[in-house]
Amino acid sequence: MPPKILFVDDEPSFEKLIRRQFRKQIRSEQYEFVFAGNGVEALEVLQSDTEIKVTITDINMPQMNGLTLLEKIRELDSSIETVVVSAYSDMKNIRTAMNRGAFDFLTKPIDFEDLETTINRALSQVQKLREDRKKLLDAQTQMIQNEKMTALGQLVAGVAHEINNPVGFIASNIEIAEDYMNGLIELIQSYQRKFPEPGEDIAEKIHEIDLDYIVNDVPEVIASMKEGSDRICYLSNSLRTFSRSDITTKIPFNIHDGIDSTLLILKHRLKSSEVRPAIEVKKDYAEFPPVICYPGQLNQVFMNLIANAIDALDEASVGRDWAEMMKNQPNIITIRTYPIEGDRVAISIADNGPGMSEEVMARVFEYLYTTKPVGTGTGLGLYISHQIIADNHGGKLRCVSAPVQGAEFIIELPMK
Repeated sequence: MPPKILFVDDEPSFEKLIRRQFRKQIRSEQYEFVFAGNGVEALEVLQSDTEIKVTITDINMPQMNGLTLLEKIRELDSSIETVVVSAYSDMKNIRTAMNRGAFDFLTKPIDFEDLETTINRALSQVQKLREDRKKLLDAQTQMIQNEKMTALGQLVAGVAHEINNPVGFIASNIEIAEDYMNGLIELIQSYQRKFPEPGEDIAEKIHEIDLDYIVNDVPEVIASMKEGSDRICYLSNSLRTFSRSDITTKIPFNIHDGIDSTLLILKHRLKSSEVRPAIEVKKDYAEFPPVICYPGQLNQVFMNLIANAIDALDEASVGRDWAEMMKNQPNIITIRTYPIEGDRVAISIADNGPGMSEEVMARVFEYLYTTKPVGTGTGLGLYISHQIIADNHGGKLRCVSAPVQGAEFIIELPMK
């Protein structure tokens, strides 16, 4: 797309003159020109068209002169460069224009070679300013998100550590307790064989505690304790997997472990709530080797995408009938992984929520863009996720959606 330049001049013949002088450049799509008759019209154009990079403005115009327009442009978008053109070349106007941030000052009659050179210089400056601004925004955003993820990672890792020690004691002692209990049961059974008639007091106690039931139930009690201990160990391992903070070096990582650990962190949000039944998660994992990546960053992406899917389903469930949702259209998040051409792997995270319009889908990865109510969304999650996948991993993150048809986010990653 050619760069857009806005010309602002109240002379009716000015537009034809510019188009005539730059007809070759226009035909070759070197430039795209937009025109306004005064400062008020120019501001309306600038507010509706964010692609304009350079403004060329006259000074003396009705309704709003060029010097006032220059000041308004600085307030609107400081990266737009403005060149002031006037028949009045007195030092007062030049000084005022420069003090208000003009890129350059040209006099009439216009030297069109000089004008083209000035436009190219201004375009180069705009490109540099916008690149620098984007780098700054990216750095600020990443710092904010890194601080959030570091704090979350430290909390999760701390909880995992605190769980790990006591559960280790429990798991070890269950095995010892099982040996002890088996020994005691064998001893009691030996006594019963040796002394079938233990006496009235002992017989009464055996009846009181229901000894036969205890002997049969002890193995089940031990097995239940083992199961609980194993589940806590799995939780601890999943928390440690999620909190991986290896920022500086890519390492081999099992993608499925990252997804599963993220689902575990979000498990409380998948349960039934005041507005909807529980969300069902369907997983379809393909087999492929570990991916060389930054595990902590990928877990961050999984967290953003799955949390957004839950938010979409929550929003779509408000006001709907529970019985109808459970029977005809249950809330479902589907997660698939599969290898694709070029030694790459794809991860698909889809929901059957309300979906998105084309307008929303076109802006979904923009900085600070959000469709959520004020106070519930930052507009950073998908923006940062796209950065992590595209910039840090050389992959792709895209969205496929339509209204009432749910949304699917597809991550493509190189295996190495």
